Amino acid sequence: MIKNLTITALLVLATSSLFAGGLLTNTNQSVHFLRNPARDASTEIDAVYTNPAGVVFLSDGFHISLNNQSAFQTRTITSTFAPFAGYGGSATKEYGAKTNSPVVPSIQAAYKKDRFAISAGFGVVGGGGVAAFNKGLPSLEAPVSMIPLSLTTNKIPTSSYSVDQYMEGKQYTFGVQLNGSYKITEHLSAGVGVRVNLVSNAYAGHLTNIMIAPNQPAFGASYNGSTLVSAPKFFTDAATTIRGWATGATSYVAGLQPIVSGGGGTVLLSNGTAAGLSAAQIAQIQGLLGAAGLTPAQIGAINIQTAQGTLAAAAPVFTGKADAMTASASGTADKQLDTKQSGMGFTPIFSLNYNTDRVNVAVKYEMKSTITLTNKTTVDNTGMYADGAKTPNDIPAYLAAGADFKLTDNWKVSGGYHHFFDSDAKMANDKQQYINGGINEYLLGTEYKFGKRFLLSAGGQLTRTAVTDDYQSDLSFSLHSVSVGFGGAVDLTENLRLNLACLLTNYSDWTKTSTNYNKTNLTGTDVYARTGKTFGIGIDYRF
Repeated sequence: MIKNLTITALLVLATSSLFAGGLLTNTNQSVHFLRNPARDASTEIDAVYTNPAGVVFLSDGFHISLNNQSAFQTRTITSTFAPFAGYGGSATKEYGAKTNSPVVPSIQAAYKKDRFAISAGFGVVGGGGVAAFNKGLPSLEAPVSMIPLSLTTNKIPTSSYSVDQYMEGKQYTFGVQLNGSYKITEHLSAGVGVRVNLVSNAYAGHLTNIMIAPNQPAFGASYNGSTLVSAPKFFTDAATTIRGWATGATSYVAGLQPIVSGGGGTVLLSNGTAAGLSAAQIAQIQGLLGAAGLTPAQIGAINIQTAQGTLAAAAPVFTGKADAMTASASGTADKQLDTKQSGMGFTPIFSLNYNTDRVNVAVKYEMKSTITLTNKTTVDNTGMYADGAKTPNDIPAYLAAGADFKLTDNWKVSGGYHHFFDSDAKMANDKQQYINGGINEYLLGTEYKFGKRFLLSAGGQLTRTAVTDDYQSDLSFSLHSVSVGFGGAVDLTENLRLNLACLLTNYSDWTKTSTNYNKTNLTGTDVYARTGKTFGIGIDYRF
């Protein structure tokens, strides 16, 4: 008999970056980035985010940039796990989600006067979309798929199952940034700032209508192995039946004692009428002995005293199995989750910029932002997300360095490097311990001006994650990637510029094979994959 079954799984997607950047950081805060990701030494209006120290090299006056990015991403997990064959006949299944975010706004604004500049920005600095897994996730289905195997192992042949599952996560980290910059010399400037990070996540999911096809008519005529039946009902009926066996065994242990004390213990049970038992009582005792695992031959050869001892030993075993079936009924009952998380943290920002006529070099360091998320739970019968519970969700420290070099008055090349200190940022369940350092990014780009009004640019970003197999899961995974951006700008007037761009990202698949797949003690494999593309339109205005 199955000992226990509890269907519990993490019904939330860990917060992750939707766009370019680290695990929790979006670095594409303007359309300028999409058309050339190597913007770390920018001295244009997007420097409000990429290079605050460089803002002082804007012309005197007010500058503002309004941007919208439309991001489209897919996440796919292809899972191979032998018990999955019990639902649809194939051990390999595909689980996927699409994240469509047509409106992701950002704003940068600055005022520069002589050697001073103040600037501010707003954007989605983490997350940025809704991911809906309409077929659920392998980590949710794996324990369900084990039910037929567990029942069959416990002598209840079961060949198939089905389940209705759904997962949805919404993740947004809004950043409001304020900087102050100062030109120390004609060539050197510095900036200091702070970003307020406001996290707003929401998760909803269900794991319902678990069905199985057990062949055990002793628990009910409908349990004949030919049709799918409700798992909670089956386990409830099984618990009722087995508990009745426990009661019957205990009753007959006491009821047979007078016969044994009177010297009738050596009488064969099958001849029990000679010792005062009725034919109905003999049949009931024989049935209980069969339920205890005795063969017909053993039952036919057993005497009354041995039968009493066998029932005495079987009674607590029956009770234990009935308790396990009750637990399994609870474990396979419908599970629902509807919760929101919120939190706030501050990121201090420091930057330096060195500028000459042909070369501009910049470095920026963002300190770690300590954030604790608090649950606001409407429904949670998984028992895992109590209302008011708190979870760490730090944004890691981030180092960026870059340089621009003017080959001619019209042609510029740029490069950059990013490092995210992910291992030092505390995550839920201490997942940061499964990261070897942090993500590294390498950027290269170029732009060329045609006359006084037109500009074309392009660039790329190589991202190398530092996570290990232990970090990767269907709920949160990080992949190596290569991004290519291109686009252009046109000066509509002397003070107004239109930016258009596209960024395409190609991710490398990650294959993870586990000998304890989702804590089932069986081998299984997940292949994680993503695709991403982002389009942007924005305007820069100065006055």
